[in-house]
Amino acid sequence: MTSQPGRAGLVTRSLAATVDVTVIAAVVVLVYLAAVAARFAWSPLTFRWPAPSAPVSSAVFVGVATAYLTVAWARTGRTRGGSLLGLRVVSARLGPLGWWRAAVRAVAYVVFPVGLLWTAVSPTRRSVQDVLVRSVVVYDWRRDGGARLGVAEQPSTPSPAERI
Repeated sequence: MTSQPGRAGLVTRSLAATVDVTVIAAVVVLVYLAAVAARFAWSPLTFRWPAPSAPVSSAVFVGVATAYLTVAWARTGRTRGGSLLGLRVVSARLGPLGWWRAAVRAVAYVVFPVGLLWTAVSPTRRSVQDVLVRSVVVYDWRRDGGARLGVAEQPSTPSPAERI
């Protein structure tokens, strides 16, 4: 067995979240530009730039953020910010989070982002969202697509006994 990976604290997680908010904002802008392009293609002679209301803009941001976080955490345990800072979200048993838990965690982060501040006072460095879905955020620089962390690496070549 390998040793337990280190748990990420508030500063690193906040920096990763800042990167993720930037990525999400860029995707929202691309969604807006796609809507503008579709509107222009539909009626170029009467085209006017759309001005979405605050509730519509907020709903799009929340939807994009929830989808982005869910897919990233369920597939690899990493968002772009997490990947840049060497973070991975895993279950308390250091395995993949899974789709349902990733979705619940994403909704909780989007609805209650200040829950991340609990990381600063938690002895286990877990946010409110981590406690809710039984997850942890660990340092992991490996690019293995979310392979189990607590297990020793398997040899890349079979042993002589396995070749028989």
